[in-house]
Amino acid sequence: MQLKQRINAFVQVGNFILRHFSTKRKSEEANLHLGLGELIKTAQIYNGWFIEEFANHALKNIGNVLTQQDIETLCQKLPAENSNPKTVAVICAGNIPMVGFHDILCILLAGDTVLIKLSTDDNVLLPFFLKLLVHYEPEFDTQIRLSDGRLTNFDAIIATGSNNTANYFDYYFSKYPSIIRKNRSSLAVLTGKESSEQLGELGKDIFYYYGLGCRNVSKLLVPQDYNFNHFFESIFKYAYLADNKKYANNYEYNRTIYLMATADFLDNNFLIIKPDNQIHAPISVVFYERYKNQEEVNDYLEKNRSEIQCIVGQDYIPFGNSQSPVITDFADDINTMNFLVNL
Repeated sequence: MQLKQRINAFVQVGNFILRHFSTKRKSEEANLHLGLGELIKTAQIYNGWFIEEFANHALKNIGNVLTQQDIETLCQKLPAENSNPKTVAVICAGNIPMVGFHDILCILLAGDTVLIKLSTDDNVLLPFFLKLLVHYEPEFDTQIRLSDGRLTNFDAIIATGSNNTANYFDYYFSKYPSIIRKNRSSLAVLTGKESSEQLGELGKDIFYYYGLGCRNVSKLLVPQDYNFNHFFESIFKYAYLADNKKYANNYEYNRTIYLMATADFLDNNFLIIKPDNQIHAPISVVFYERYKNQEEVNDYLEKNRSEIQCIVGQDYIPFGNSQSPVITDFADDINTMNFLVNL
């Protein structure tokens, strides 16, 4: 299959997603749109974290990046045809909807076969879009395999998990070329001069997907004299997250632990702000550290670079955009396309 065919199929998938969230749906696709709507609801039944708002956000972002221009940019190092295709296994995480899509996108665009191990927490939406891809380009049917059990007969692997599972992956798949991703978190650098609108947008970076993603802000760097009152006022619109029992249980648990330990923290009945030198915070908690000057900020970012996925702030990723990566934003700064080209 030629690269042009592969690109065109993904562009059509992107156009379908954009039509799904617009008034420009095609009548002949009515059943597909109806089916997708039902699957989004089903995904929440299987995984209480996957509320409709967040599933829609994940899908819209995929639709926005699957443009002809963006995909061609991603594929600029690829030959027109892969003369030596490989089988690349993907172990998908299940923390946010469709989180494994980008790896699958890269593998199929590269002309390789993908062997997918779905997470039990995210096994509803992704199969729909794989079938849709085959609908637009039937030749993909032989290049997409799903595994229910042990992964076998593959040449390379991409796996995403916690630090503990990453150690297991490193050991178990040591003989294969691999990308093994570990825990990372994101942070925001505040100056104290942010507007209510900017802090409200920061709420998206913190709360989208309930803070379960590596691109979620779980750490704040703030000036020495920073007062959190303005921050709390600006993010109050996200109080509805506490209506989710899973999130509320995490909040109550963490608050109880901190109270019993007489820890220093602030909270607004749905988010806890706690001074801590760690970057990764539990669900419903954001850690913070105070800084004296920009030099301290730069030193901190450099020292902790291996644990940071992205940085939000006035001089970094704009507030509210951490959960809307572009197609060339690679997790852990590992270029997946380069990895595949060099197999």
